[in-house]
Amino acid sequence: MKKLSGLFEKNRGWSEKIHQANPEFFATLAAQQAPEYLWIGCADSRVPANEIVDLMPGELFVHRNVSNLVVHSDMNCLSVIQYAVDVLKVKDIMVVGHYGCGGVVASMEDERHGLIDNWLSHIRDVYYNHRKFLGQWEAKPYQVDRLCELNVVEQALNVCNTTTVTDAWARGQELNVHGWIYGLGDGLLRDLGFTVSSKEMIRPTFIDAVNLIEAKGETVEGHSCTQFCNH
Repeated sequence: MKKLSGLFEKNRGWSEKIHQANPEFFATLAAQQAPEYLWIGCADSRVPANEIVDLMPGELFVHRNVSNLVVHSDMNCLSVIQYAVDVLKVKDIMVVGHYGCGGVVASMEDERHGLIDNWLSHIRDVYYNHRKFLGQWEAKPYQVDRLCELNVVEQALNVCNTTTVTDAWARGQELNVHGWIYGLGDGLLRDLGFTVSSKEMIRPTFIDAVNLIEAKGETVEGHSCTQFCNH
Protein backbone atom coordinates (compact mmCIF):
# COMPACT_ATOMS: atom_id res chain seq x y z
CA MET A 1 0.00 0.00 0.00
CA LYS A 2 1.36 3.40 -1.03
CA LYS A 3 2.17 5.62 1.96
CA LEU A 4 3.47 8.74 0.18
CA SER A 5 6.50 8.79 2.46
CA GLY A 6 8.20 11.39 0.27
CA LEU A 7 5.57 13.95 1.17
CA PHE A 8 6.04 13.29 4.87
CA GLU A 9 9.77 13.84 4.42
CA LYS A 10 9.12 17.13 2.64
CA ASN A 11 6.76 18.13 5.45
CA ARG A 12 9.43 17.47 8.07
CA GLY A 13 11.93 19.50 6.08
CA TRP A 14 9.49 22.39 5.75
CA SER A 15 8.64 22.28 9.46
CA GLU A 16 12.30 22.31 10.44
CA LYS A 17 13.04 25.21 8.09
CA ILE A 18 10.20 27.30 9.52
CA HIS A 19 11.17 26.43 13.09
CA GLN A 20 14.77 27.44 12.52
CA ALA A 21 13.69 30.79 11.08
CA ASN A 22 11.17 31.44 13.86
CA PRO A 23 11.13 29.03 16.84
CA GLU A 24 7.83 30.48 18.09
CA PHE A 25 6.02 30.32 14.75
CA PHE A 26 4.00 27.15 15.24
CA ALA A 27 3.15 27.88 18.87
CA THR A 28 1.83 31.29 17.87
CA LEU A 29 -0.02 29.88 14.86
CA ALA A 30 -1.71 27.18 16.93
CA ALA A 31 -2.90 29.69 19.50
CA GLN A 32 -4.69 32.03 17.15
CA GLN A 33 -6.07 32.49 13.63
CA ALA A 34 -6.51 36.14 12.70
CA PRO A 35 -6.32 36.61 8.93
CA GLU A 36 -7.45 39.87 7.40
CA TYR A 37 -8.15 38.36 4.00
CA LEU A 38 -10.38 35.69 2.45
CA TRP A 39 -9.12 34.32 -0.87
CA ILE A 40 -11.70 32.57 -3.07
CA GLY A 41 -9.69 30.98 -5.83
CA CYS A 42 -9.43 28.16 -8.32
CA ALA A 43 -8.42 24.66 -7.23
CA ASP A 44 -5.77 24.61 -9.99
CA SER A 45 -2.50 23.38 -8.45
CA ARG A 46 -0.57 26.11 -10.29
CA VAL A 47 -2.28 28.86 -8.28
CA PRO A 48 -1.04 28.59 -4.66
CA ALA A 49 -2.77 31.39 -2.78
CA ASN A 50 -0.31 32.05 0.06
CA GLU A 51 2.76 31.98 -2.15
CA ILE A 52 1.33 34.32 -4.76
CA VAL A 53 0.84 37.14 -2.26
CA ASP A 54 3.82 36.10 -0.11
CA LEU A 55 1.84 35.53 3.07
CA MET A 56 2.50 32.95 5.76
CA PRO A 57 -0.05 30.42 7.04
CA GLY A 58 -2.49 32.17 9.35
CA GLU A 59 -2.49 35.38 7.32
CA LEU A 60 -4.84 34.26 4.55
CA PHE A 61 -8.13 32.36 4.88
CA VAL A 62 -8.61 30.32 1.70
CA HIS A 63 -11.47 28.68 -0.15
CA ARG A 64 -10.79 27.00 -3.51
CA ASN A 65 -12.96 25.19 -6.01
CA VAL A 66 -12.96 24.50 -9.74
CA SER A 67 -12.95 27.87 -11.53
CA ASN A 68 -13.41 30.00 -8.39
CA LEU A 69 -17.21 29.92 -8.45
CA VAL A 70 -19.49 31.48 -5.85
CA VAL A 71 -22.85 29.75 -6.20
CA HIS A 72 -25.75 30.79 -3.99
CA SER A 73 -26.72 27.16 -3.31
CA ASP A 74 -23.16 26.08 -2.38
CA MET A 75 -23.29 25.75 1.40
CA ASN A 76 -19.55 25.03 1.54
CA CYS A 77 -18.54 28.36 0.00
CA LEU A 78 -21.28 30.28 1.79
CA SER A 79 -20.20 28.82 5.13
CA VAL A 80 -16.60 29.85 4.47
CA ILE A 81 -17.72 33.39 3.68
CA GLN A 82 -19.92 33.53 6.78
CA TYR A 83 -17.17 32.26 9.07
CA ALA A 84 -14.61 34.62 7.53
CA VAL A 85 -16.84 37.68 7.84
CA ASP A 86 -18.76 37.04 11.07
CA VAL A 87 -16.15 35.19 13.12
CA LEU A 88 -12.72 36.05 11.74
CA LYS A 89 -13.80 39.59 10.80
CA VAL A 90 -11.76 39.67 7.59
CA LYS A 91 -11.63 43.07 5.96
CA ASP A 92 -11.10 41.97 2.37
CA ILE A 93 -12.50 39.17 0.21
CA MET A 94 -10.64 38.52 -3.04
CA VAL A 95 -12.15 36.43 -5.81
CA VAL A 96 -9.14 35.35 -7.84
CA GLY A 97 -9.28 33.60 -11.19
CA HIS A 98 -6.46 32.85 -13.56
CA TYR A 99 -5.82 33.00 -17.28
CA GLY A 100 -5.96 29.68 -19.10
CA CYS A 101 -8.44 28.21 -16.61
CA GLY A 102 -9.24 24.68 -17.69
CA GLY A 103 -12.68 24.84 -16.15
CA VAL A 104 -13.56 27.91 -18.18
CA VAL A 105 -12.44 26.20 -21.39
CA ALA A 106 -14.23 22.94 -20.51
CA SER A 107 -17.45 24.79 -19.76
CA MET A 108 -17.71 25.78 -23.41
CA GLU A 109 -16.73 22.46 -24.98
CA ASP A 110 -19.33 20.27 -26.69
CA GLU A 111 -17.99 17.02 -25.26
CA ARG A 112 -19.25 15.68 -21.94
CA HIS A 113 -16.96 15.70 -18.89
CA GLY A 114 -19.25 13.98 -16.40
CA LEU A 115 -20.57 15.32 -13.10
CA ILE A 116 -18.45 18.47 -13.31
CA ASP A 117 -20.51 19.70 -16.26
CA ASN A 118 -23.25 20.59 -13.77
CA TRP A 119 -20.79 22.80 -11.88
CA LEU A 120 -19.33 24.33 -15.01
CA SER A 121 -22.78 25.29 -16.25
CA HIS A 122 -22.45 28.37 -14.04
CA ILE A 123 -19.60 29.56 -16.26
CA ARG A 124 -21.66 28.86 -19.34
CA ASP A 125 -24.27 31.19 -17.81
CA VAL A 126 -21.57 33.88 -17.61
CA TYR A 127 -20.85 33.35 -21.30
CA TYR A 128 -24.52 33.74 -22.21
CA ASN A 129 -24.72 36.92 -20.12
CA HIS A 130 -21.91 38.38 -22.24
CA ARG A 131 -22.24 36.54 -25.55
CA LYS A 132 -22.95 39.76 -27.46
CA PHE A 133 -19.40 40.82 -26.57
CA LEU A 134 -17.69 37.41 -26.69
CA GLY A 135 -19.33 36.32 -29.93
CA GLN A 136 -19.68 32.77 -31.21
CA TRP A 137 -17.48 30.52 -29.07
CA GLU A 138 -14.41 29.29 -30.92
CA ALA A 139 -12.04 29.04 -27.92
CA LYS A 140 -9.81 31.75 -29.31
CA PRO A 141 -7.17 32.95 -26.83
CA TYR A 142 -8.83 36.34 -26.41
CA GLN A 143 -12.22 34.70 -25.81
CA VAL A 144 -10.77 32.45 -23.11
CA ASP A 145 -8.99 35.36 -21.42
CA ARG A 146 -12.05 37.57 -21.49
CA LEU A 147 -14.35 34.83 -20.18
CA CYS A 148 -11.88 34.12 -17.36
CA GLU A 149 -12.00 37.82 -16.45
CA LEU A 150 -15.78 38.09 -16.76
CA ASN A 151 -16.20 34.97 -14.64
CA VAL A 152 -14.18 36.59 -11.84
CA VAL A 153 -16.28 39.75 -11.94
CA GLU A 154 -19.53 37.75 -11.96
CA GLN A 155 -18.40 35.67 -8.99
CA ALA A 156 -17.29 38.77 -7.09
CA LEU A 157 -20.77 40.16 -7.75
CA ASN A 158 -22.22 36.97 -6.28
CA VAL A 159 -20.11 37.46 -3.13
CA CYS A 160 -21.49 40.96 -2.76
CA ASN A 161 -25.05 39.66 -2.99
CA THR A 162 -24.70 37.01 -0.28
CA THR A 163 -26.71 37.63 2.86
CA THR A 164 -23.52 37.49 4.94
CA VAL A 165 -21.87 40.35 3.07
CA THR A 166 -24.96 42.54 2.73
CA ASP A 167 -25.72 42.08 6.43
CA ALA A 168 -22.14 43.03 7.33
CA TRP A 169 -22.42 46.25 5.34
CA ALA A 170 -25.83 46.98 6.88
CA ARG A 171 -24.33 46.92 10.37
CA GLY A 172 -21.40 49.10 9.30
CA GLN A 173 -18.69 46.43 9.26
CA GLU A 174 -15.60 47.26 7.21
CA LEU A 175 -15.52 44.82 4.31
CA ASN A 176 -14.23 45.08 0.74
CA VAL A 177 -14.82 42.64 -2.12
CA HIS A 178 -12.25 42.51 -4.93
CA GLY A 179 -12.01 40.82 -8.33
CA TRP A 180 -8.49 39.82 -9.42
CA ILE A 181 -6.93 37.55 -12.00
CA TYR A 182 -3.58 35.76 -12.00
CA GLY A 183 -1.24 35.24 -14.93
CA LEU A 184 0.32 31.79 -15.03
CA GLY A 185 2.86 33.03 -17.56
CA ASP A 186 4.35 35.81 -15.43
CA GLY A 187 3.16 35.20 -11.86
CA LEU A 188 1.44 38.58 -11.62
CA LEU A 189 -1.97 39.48 -10.28
CA ARG A 190 -4.18 41.93 -12.17
CA ASP A 191 -6.89 44.07 -10.60
CA LEU A 192 -10.01 43.78 -12.76
CA GLY A 193 -11.44 47.08 -11.56
CA PHE A 194 -13.94 45.52 -9.18
CA THR A 195 -13.65 46.73 -5.59
CA VAL A 196 -16.87 47.15 -3.62
CA SER A 197 -17.22 48.29 -0.01
CA SER A 198 -20.98 48.97 0.24
CA LYS A 199 -24.26 47.74 -1.20
CA GLU A 200 -24.69 50.97 -3.16
CA MET A 201 -21.44 50.38 -5.03
CA ILE A 202 -22.32 46.92 -6.35
CA ARG A 203 -24.14 47.68 -9.59
CA PRO A 204 -22.12 50.68 -10.84
CA THR A 205 -18.82 48.96 -10.02
CA PHE A 206 -19.91 45.79 -11.79
CA ILE A 207 -20.90 47.75 -14.90
CA ASP A 208 -17.60 49.67 -14.89
CA ALA A 209 -15.57 46.46 -14.51
CA VAL A 210 -17.41 44.78 -17.39
CA ASN A 211 -16.92 47.86 -19.58
CA LEU A 212 -13.22 47.83 -18.77
CA ILE A 213 -12.93 44.18 -19.81
CA GLU A 214 -14.86 44.76 -23.01
CA ALA A 215 -12.62 47.71 -23.85
CA LYS A 216 -9.69 45.32 -24.09
CA GLY A 217 -11.18 43.65 -27.15
CA GLU A 218 -9.25 40.98 -28.96
CA THR A 219 -6.07 41.05 -26.89
CA VAL A 220 -4.41 38.03 -25.33
CA GLU A 221 -2.59 37.49 -22.07
CA GLY A 222 0.82 39.12 -22.20
CA HIS A 223 -0.50 41.85 -24.50
CA SER A 224 -3.34 43.11 -22.31
CA CYS A 225 -3.90 46.78 -21.65
CA THR A 226 -1.73 48.14 -18.87
CA GLN A 227 -4.75 49.05 -16.73
CA PHE A 228 -4.71 45.46 -15.50
CA CYS A 229 -0.98 45.10 -14.95
CA ASN A 230 0.90 45.73 -11.73
CA HIS A 231 3.93 47.26 -13.41
